[in-house]
Order: sequence, then structure tokens, then C-alpha cells
Amino acid sequence: MGRLSDAQIYVDKVKHICEKFSSPYRIESPELDCEEGWTRLKCGGNQNERAKVCFEKALEKKPKNPEFTSGLAIASYRLDNWPPSQNAIDPLRQAIQLNPDNQYLKVLLALKLHKMREEGEEEGEGEKLVQEALEKAPGITDVLRSAAKFYRRKDEPDKAIELLKKALEYLPNNAYLHCQIGCCYRAKVLQVMNLRENGIYGKRKLLELIGHAVAHLKKADEANDNLFRVCSFLASLHALADQYEEAEYYFQKEFSKELTPVAKQLLHLRYGNFQLYQMKCEDKAIHHFIEGVKINQKSREKEKMKDKLQKIAKMRLSKNGADSEALHVLAFLQELNEKMQQADEDSERGLESGSLIPSASSWNGE
Repeated sequence: MGRLSDAQIYVDKVKHICEKFSSPYRIESPELDCEEGWTRLKCGGNQNERAKVCFEKALEKKPKNPEFTSGLAIASYRLDNWPPSQNAIDPLRQAIQLNPDNQYLKVLLALKLHKMREEGEEEGEGEKLVQEALEKAPGITDVLRSAAKFYRRKDEPDKAIELLKKALEYLPNNAYLHCQIGCCYRAKVLQVMNLRENGIYGKRKLLELIGHAVAHLKKADEANDNLFRVCSFLASLHALADQYEEAEYYFQKEFSKELTPVAKQLLHLRYGNFQLYQMKCEDKAIHHFIEGVKINQKSREKEKMKDKLQKIAKMRLSKNGADSEALHVLAFLQELNEKMQQADEDSERGLESGSLIPSASSWNGE
């Protein structure tokens, strides 16, 4: 804020306090480490690892402190997939033992147990933990949200929607809650489509579910237009309801965002499918499938687009053997496969020789 004199006043106060502990500007205090840990947890993202270090440091001084243990358990839960060797189960169990009234920790443990799915006993334990947490903390939004995630993973979208709507009573404008409710309705849309329900009733039910999903996802987008894949979901749902102008609007809105390579591939796949099946524009579909395949990232989406391009090209050539667009697609796929094969061979030779020097193609960004 440019208020340097005011800043200096507080720097001097910090120095005065720290000097009492024989340190010019720092106090070694487990309570301060804990506060730093909670602050980093609130920031989320790449701060979770630093938060975990803060709680571990605090626990070195007070190993049985309930608050420090809870912080470590939550940080471990968030970091369970990175690095993969970390295990959140034991920290969560220890935290619950020291914090038996913390219902949020119980739901986090249930989510981890469900994810493991190694024994039927663990499945039952997770359900019991969630039910106990909901009984003892029926109005805590973090518990409701995490319990909803548990039931959504169990493929019970109706139960998840019920819990999320209850949380919405306390946080009516929360973008995350509207997004999750919309995703649950989208899951129900996919269920109906997979069942291939026919007749007027089936169509009416499908449109009703699409309407619920769109309503909540739009509220989420209005509250926070940076939520991951919301516009892509809205575009696909509008397309299913034959609302093509709305679908085009949300597809283009998603294209305007900064996306990860895999997210870009998924968007090109979905938009290509929209052009191919709804708009009956094969050339635009081919263009987007090619753009998606060009992205240098291995993924299931990339393989799906390659398969679609192969099928489209073969279908066109069966009707016209001189189809220039089809021949171009096949040549593109052939060149791509040769580059990938060459890259794999170079990688194998590098491993065999122990060489860490990159190949020339890697310097060219291929």
C-alpha cells in the first residue's frame, strides 16, 4: 500500500517481541508453525506440501497436540496422490483418536477408505463414519460437502444432491456447491442415456434432468467463471437438448480459457463430436480432432481422436478413393505414428546407453 512508515512500526514490534526469545526476527514456536500450516492449507494448491511440513515441525515439540495432528491429517489427505507413496489413512486415524468430535476428519477417512476398496470391511467402515458424522454435525457445510462427495463416488447421485442442497441453505451463492449439484444431475443424465429409455416419458425425464443440471452449472459459472470444465459441461448438455446456439456459446467460452494440455484435448474431442454428430459438419470435426491430436500429450482423449480420424478417413475413401481430405488425414496420422515410434526408439537407446543428452528432435520441441 506504500505505507512504509506504518509497516516499519509493525516490523519494530515484531523485532521487540522476538528479541525476548534471543532471535532478531523469528520465534521458534509450534503454535506459530501450526498457524502457518492452516494459512497454507487455506491457500490450497501447491501450498499443501509446505503446510504438511509446518504441522510436522509443530508436532516435533508437541506430538500429541490434537490441533497439530488434525492439520497434518488434512494436509496428508490432500497430498495422498503426490507423491504416491504417502498414505493418509494412519494420520487420519490418529487425528480422529485425538479429536473424536471432529466429524470432518471422519468423512475424509471414509473417502480414503472408499478409494482403497481393498476389503469389504473398509467399505462398511466408511459408510458408518459418514452416517455418524452427519448425525453429529448435520449443519456443518464442510461435512455435508465431503459426505456428498462420498455418495457421489458410490454412484448415489440422489443422496449427494440431497446433502449438497442442504449445504446450499447455509451458502446459497456458493459456486462450488452449485457446480457439484450440476455435476450430480449430469451424472443422472448419463445414467438415463445409458439405460436407453425410450418413449415420451424417457425424453421428458432426460430434458428435466438436463434443465436441473444447466440451472445449477450456470449459477456456478456466474459466481465463478474459472471453475474447471463448467462451460464444457454446459455446452454438452445444451447440445443434448438440441440447443445448439447455447452449446456453441459455452464451447467458445471454454476455448477462451487457459487450459492444461489434457483439458485442451478433451475440449477438442467434445467440440469435434458436437460438430460431427449434432451440426453434421465433418470438416470442422476433422479440424478439431487434428488440433487435439497435435497437442504433445499422451492421453485417452488423444487416442480417441486418432481412432475417430482413422474411421472418418476410411469411410470417406470407401465412397471416393480420391478424397483429398481423407488422404490428408491418413498421411497426417502416418507421419504422427512414425514420429512417435522414432521418439520411443531414441528414448530406449538413451536408456540403454545411459545417456541423458536430449535428442535433436527434443530441442526442436517435437
